[in-house]
Amino acid sequence: MMQSMQEYIEEAEKALLHTYNRYQIVLDKGQGVHLYDLEGKQYLDFCAGIAVFALGYHNERYNDALKAQIDKLIHTSNYYYNAPAIEAAKKLKKVSGMDRVFFTNSGAEAVEGAIKAARKYAYLKDGSYDHEIIALEHSFHGRTFGALSVTGNPKYREAFQPMIGNIRFGRMNDFDSILEQVTDKTCAIIFETVQGEGGIYPAEESFMKQVKALCEEKDILLILDEIQCGMGRTGEMFAWQRYGVKPDIMTTAKALGCGVPVGAFLMTEKVSENSLVSGDHGTTYGGNPLAAAAINIVLDLFEENHIIDNVKEVGDYLGKKLDELAGRYDCIVDRRGAGLMQGLVFDRPVGGIITKALSKGLILINAGTDIIRFVPPLVITKEDVDEMAAILESCLEE
Repeated sequence: MMQSMQEYIEEAEKALLHTYNRYQIVLDKGQGVHLYDLEGKQYLDFCAGIAVFALGYHNERYNDALKAQIDKLIHTSNYYYNAPAIEAAKKLKKVSGMDRVFFTNSGAEAVEGAIKAARKYAYLKDGSYDHEIIALEHSFHGRTFGALSVTGNPKYREAFQPMIGNIRFGRMNDFDSILEQVTDKTCAIIFETVQGEGGIYPAEESFMKQVKALCEEKDILLILDEIQCGMGRTGEMFAWQRYGVKPDIMTTAKALGCGVPVGAFLMTEKVSENSLVSGDHGTTYGGNPLAAAAINIVLDLFEENHIIDNVKEVGDYLGKKLDELAGRYDCIVDRRGAGLMQGLVFDRPVGGIITKALSKGLILINAGTDIIRFVPPLVITKEDVDEMAAILESCLEE
């Protein structure tokens, strides 16, 4: 058995595929909003596993629910019904207002399913195979081929061409750029309600409503990616609910299982009745009893612990603290975001600041080279925000 962090890191460098530039720590356990490395050093976590661990670490109710399900049944396949998945679908329909659910293992898989549903919907209308999808520049939807094809960052796509094809790109909050891409072959428009990797850009209400009206006029499906910005992160269960602009298809993942790998795509009854049928789509693990048990306890705890209320209160406070920092340091040029999904934009790369913060016991991540992204557990307090701001300010001073 390896003992030191360095031994583990050296073994990882020999055994794991080099697709990540990891920070030089080995995380061992968590408690509340803190993580601990193998040497016992404590870190205040403002990353939450990239907006995943919404309820914080070592939540006893969450852990006990998963342990109970493990002792009962973990997997059966989708040839059979299982009670946790049926309960999870019912709860997810209630909080989203959508009508049909398909459980996946990840956000990228949810996007793949959403794309397939949209293309099948269009195919059933006219029988042709050349339908087009409009996505947005600077978007991020995942690393699988369909999700990558609608990801609006050429550097992620170029080495893996050709993509799935018939994808056009507009710009966030620029409705004219969407109109320019619309043809009689357009079957769907897909975007993140708040762009994450692309720089923490929320969609504006006017843009959302214009795109929705266009979709209704031309029978184009609106697909909203809520993988990072959904599940309470912006102060509504799903970010689109702030605007009252309901999608035809929606994707979710990340905090949906709070650490257990699970995602979903949801659709309206109209899309369900005119798209995917038996044999069109499937997954071995998706919606298995363990993953569904995670969704059930997460949604229960969101309601019981008033998570959304905490996001609204502490999210406002986080925004103010970040604005104060921006006012004091010329290197910070902007602050944007919503709720507990915030970004500080710098006039220089932020990698050094994030590394320095880590050495001082604060976990932060970037969104692009010049933005620090703040996506902490949704249970953080104002005191946690104060501690984070003090550590970050000490890094900026240096």
